Amino acid sequence: MKSVIIGTAGHIDHGKTALVKALTGIDADRLEEEKRRGITIDIGFAHLELAAPGGERLRLGFVDVPGHERFVRNMLAGVGGIDVVLLVIAADEGIKPQTREHFDICRLLGIRRGITVLTKSDAVDADTLDVVQLEVEEFLRRSFLDAAHSPVIGVSSLTGAGLDDLRQVLAKVASEVPAKDSSALARLPIDRVFTMKGFGTVVTGTLVAGTIRKEDELEVFPSGKRVRVRGVQVHGEAADQAVAGQRTALNLAGVTVEELARGMTLAPPDTFRPTKRIDTRLSLLTTARPLKHGSRVHLHAYTMETVAEVRLFDSKELRPGDEQWAQLRLREPALLLPHDRFIVRQFSPLLTIGGGFVLDPFPSLRKPVQRDVAAFLTTLTNGSPEDVLSARVKRRGVSGLPIRDIPAEMNIRPEQAQRLVAQASLREWDHVLIDGRVFSYVSKIVYEAVKQFHDANPLVPGISRQELHDRSNLISKEKMRERVPISPEVFQGALNHLAQDKSLEIAGDLVRLPGRGVVLKDEEAESKKIIEQALSTSGLQVPALNQVLAGVQVDKARAQKIVTLLLRDKVLVKISEDLVFHQSALTNLRAQVTALKVKGTARIDVGKFKEMTGVSRKYAIPLLEYLDRERVTRRVGDERIIL
Repeated sequence: MKSVIIGTAGHIDHGKTALVKALTGIDADRLEEEKRRGITIDIGFAHLELAAPGGERLRLGFVDVPGHERFVRNMLAGVGGIDVVLLVIAADEGIKPQTREHFDICRLLGIRRGITVLTKSDAVDADTLDVVQLEVEEFLRRSFLDAAHSPVIGVSSLTGAGLDDLRQVLAKVASEVPAKDSSALARLPIDRVFTMKGFGTVVTGTLVAGTIRKEDELEVFPSGKRVRVRGVQVHGEAADQAVAGQRTALNLAGVTVEELARGMTLAPPDTFRPTKRIDTRLSLLTTARPLKHGSRVHLHAYTMETVAEVRLFDSKELRPGDEQWAQLRLREPALLLPHDRFIVRQFSPLLTIGGGFVLDPFPSLRKPVQRDVAAFLTTLTNGSPEDVLSARVKRRGVSGLPIRDIPAEMNIRPEQAQRLVAQASLREWDHVLIDGRVFSYVSKIVYEAVKQFHDANPLVPGISRQELHDRSNLISKEKMRERVPISPEVFQGALNHLAQDKSLEIAGDLVRLPGRGVVLKDEEAESKKIIEQALSTSGLQVPALNQVLAGVQVDKARAQKIVTLLLRDKVLVKISEDLVFHQSALTNLRAQVTALKVKGTARIDVGKFKEMTGVSRKYAIPLLEYLDRERVTRRVGDERIIL
């Protein structure tokens, strides 16, 4: 059954809640104060099933919003996820201030379908109703509610007049709404949080994308709290899953009511991340005052509200009726993704002044160049997915774009990201993408850093990888004016590229220009091989170093120099005065210890360590102290905590 969300909009006391009740039989006013005062204060909900013109069954979820100017913030929390708006105008009052504000909000949110309903038609005569209808049609001309393609229907919730016609039009309009993507990454903006006896914590919201099932693990944004879905309800009925476009209630385990609030969002874990800066296309209403660079505004997106500072890119002021690129800097972190719509309201007094859509939820921290920002944001607005990915990778510069970050930056599933990467003409190293030209430039920087080192140290056979990485970052900062460092993955990719190209040589941990290494004589090279083999094959139970050196073909002094070379290249590692291990044995040891934590063992003592490795105490103590120094473990009393 297709699900469509219908939202009301309109001035206070124009009959929105009465209309919803007349259509569905459900009173959306749930608060005692609402019933006592006779006005809607917070968002309410109802549902209805109708048959589409083609016979398809439609499940309509109604979000009823308050019309009072003091509760526009609550209205905004409900209207964000709707598909169709019912713009409600009382026939005995006509267009009023909140009629205009709610209509502006719907336009700014990009709502494309709606029905204009003239309520209280029984309270006026036919001539007055005709005059009001003409006034309304003129007000809505050339908008998405233009009477040429969106009907204006007169009804009376009291007598029932016009309700059947409204239901027929509702079914027709709802049947034309494109189905939301249930295969996308799920997002549920929370609009209510409460406790139900026998169930515990319950949240509700309109599922704007994806599917949520029982027993799913979700993450609460922006707090990062992990929760489990114990139960699902759709439009008040128990279900195995909720899909995009449905009013959804979730019974959650692992969280208390105090840890949740309206404005938070539920989404799959380890996929998205919250942000405090968004690059946008910002529009200002013709009725608003000019908006100055640096102004503070109230920002509303779905059920979230926060204060934001406006940083304009094109000029120091945004004029009424105009739009331009802007960055909004949020007071609190929020989960916002590309193409999310938002509303901005004047800081004081509270008036809706504009809105827009998110283009980049993770803008560069570098001071933007106006020309570059405009080109980048234009690509995000109009470019193909391949163009957008290439632009995002290029924007990352020498740090590259980890493939794991693509779903959050582009709001696509990990499988889609992998397919996009396979089609893109980009360099990839260790799951990090980098622009081809930037990669070539990084390779030149790395080569230059090695050459500079040799020029300054002609007698030293090579530079360590870490020192080379640090020197390359310095050159990158000076020449490319990069504020971000070359990522380890991009650096290693450039290094391997230069080694394959035979522009550089890599010997263990040392990097050098070809021909600048230490040249060993035949017997020295053979002795080096014997030392390496003796220590690599013995694992953790290494023989004493003097025993190993006794079996080589060179004198003691030259044998010691060979050991020094192996230590410098980090082929061998000295962990105590008497014990030298091959690097491979220590790498395997680290993996063994780390695997213990993965399996649930967080601590280890000397006895367990000896049992795991098969070594005596003579080896166990120095090895554990080595792991402490390497921050694999931390000693607490007689035990080690695995970090």
